[in-house]
Amino acid sequence: MLPLMSQPTKSIENPAVQSVDRALTILEVLAERGWSSVTDVAEHLDIHKSTASRLLATLAQRGFVEQETARGRYRLGFGVVHLASAVTTELDLARLAQPICEGLSQQTQETVNVAVLEGNEVVNIAQVIGSSSVVSVNWLGKRNALHCTSTGKVLLAFLPDITQSQLLAGPLEPLTQHTLTDAERLQRQLRTVREVGYAVTEEELELGLNAVAAPVRDFGGHVVAALSVAGPSYRMTKGRLPEVAKQAQAAAHDLSVQLGFQAEEK
Repeated sequence: MLPLMSQPTKSIENPAVQSVDRALTILEVLAERGWSSVTDVAEHLDIHKSTASRLLATLAQRGFVEQETARGRYRLGFGVVHLASAVTTELDLARLAQPICEGLSQQTQETVNVAVLEGNEVVNIAQVIGSSSVVSVNWLGKRNALHCTSTGKVLLAFLPDITQSQLLAGPLEPLTQHTLTDAERLQRQLRTVREVGYAVTEEELELGLNAVAAPVRDFGGHVVAALSVAGPSYRMTKGRLPEVAKQAQAAAHDLSVQLGFQAEEK
């Protein structure tokens, strides 16, 4: 069996902090031992059974543990899975995206990124810089506004209408003279993105930089990321953008399949 990550400490004097420490230790105990009784938990934490029972009841209310009705034992609940998925999905995305980004970058000779939505920004979690790139800009981990990036537009386009409206409620900062700052015009553009399956930006984030992006879906069909191809406007011309968009869509589909997505047969 794996050793517990931490052991309960009696040096914590703040009752609220002590309760948090005990609750986390309970989760670690259940992760190692599986089904456990209140007595088992109380003995491991060296606390009274009534205290252990209250902590377990609170964790059960939040879905982090579940109780066996017949014998009253406890084990980890699906609330823990939900928390873990928030981390593992992003880690899986970055890992699975890398070879796909490399292939698309070789195909287009441009820089390829995969980005996810975080709050009201888009964050790049994977990147391959094109071999013909004049300036090797590292976008990995960088945060950008949603309204002026191709990945941001994709992520906005597939959000519920109410969430989309909330994110576009404030002033839209003009990064260049080409940045779209009118929310109504942008929302019309986002409807087109949903229809055609990709987004385009032409010098909206930086002068001389054009990009296209396509949605990446998980096993349930939800858009969880966007895959983009970006390059200088003299190479990524308006006439070339539709062709690159198709390549980006194909790569995004391959990544989606890696995440378990199955497209409906037409």
